[in-house]
Amino acid sequence: MKSTRSHQSPVTDFDIRLLRVFKAVAECGGFSAAEGELGISRSAISLHMGDLEKRLGLKLCRRGRGGFALTEEGREVLEGARRLLAGLEAFRNEVNALHHSLRGELNIGITDTLVSSPEMRITHALADLKQQGPDVRINMMMEPPGEIARAVVDGRLHVGVVPAVNLPASIEAGDLYEEISRLYCSREHPLFSVAEDPEFEQLAQWDAVVPSYPLTEAGRERHSWLNSSASSSDREGAAFLILTGAYIGYLPDHQAHVWVEEGRLRPLCSETGWYSTPFVTITRRDRRPHRVLDVFLGALRQR
Repeated sequence: MKSTRSHQSPVTDFDIRLLRVFKAVAECGGFSAAEGELGISRSAISLHMGDLEKRLGLKLCRRGRGGFALTEEGREVLEGARRLLAGLEAFRNEVNALHHSLRGELNIGITDTLVSSPEMRITHALADLKQQGPDVRINMMMEPPGEIARAVVDGRLHVGVVPAVNLPASIEAGDLYEEISRLYCSREHPLFSVAEDPEFEQLAQWDAVVPSYPLTEAGRERHSWLNSSASSSDREGAAFLILTGAYIGYLPDHQAHVWVEEGRLRPLCSETGWYSTPFVTITRRDRRPHRVLDVFLGALRQR
């Protein structure tokens, strides 16, 4: 009697390569967008995706006038691919830990504009890591805080640097520093040339840009006084709008410093128009041993 049990071929290096292509396409949102990420042509990506669909016997995505979209099966395969590739990376890190030399990767996500922070703790720690492990590959991702936290939880990132706001319970946070944000207007704004600071209660008459990302309680309280007529998903976007002269808004001191020195921005309500945001490093509580990550976190603690 012939067996009805389906036969599954073992996962090969070729399958893993195809899954890496699929993961990049799915996360970039299409074949064209993934060209730069993968370093191969759109036609090559299309061939790889066709090979993967044939090997799996599943339709993973649809393309057409409506744009790129994953099928239901494609979404499930993507989650499985992420788990598989994260497991392979964990295995590689464990093997690398057996060597005396520091090898492997550090996948790090950082909130925008922190490069201008005068403490430069992240920059110095990355420099220390590279000095201790010249062969270490550092992969940097700049994303909103919520996306960074999700990427740490699902294993796409080893570590993130974000504000200490609405962090998942599965995250372990390490104190980094406090960031001061102040209320600013540009020299094209009517308030720039006013000799006296406006009263905080008078701010509601001016158009303001407010963030669409989560804030600390102090940040929410300060923004509640403003006339929210524009929003931004990050601090760089807020700076664009404030520099138009049509809006007032909050920016971190270290981000605004250069424009203040150039006479392009002025802080408002010096006594009350500011708030502090704690920044932290985040890792998974249940993370596996990872020498590269441990060296980086150790370098941060010494700064």
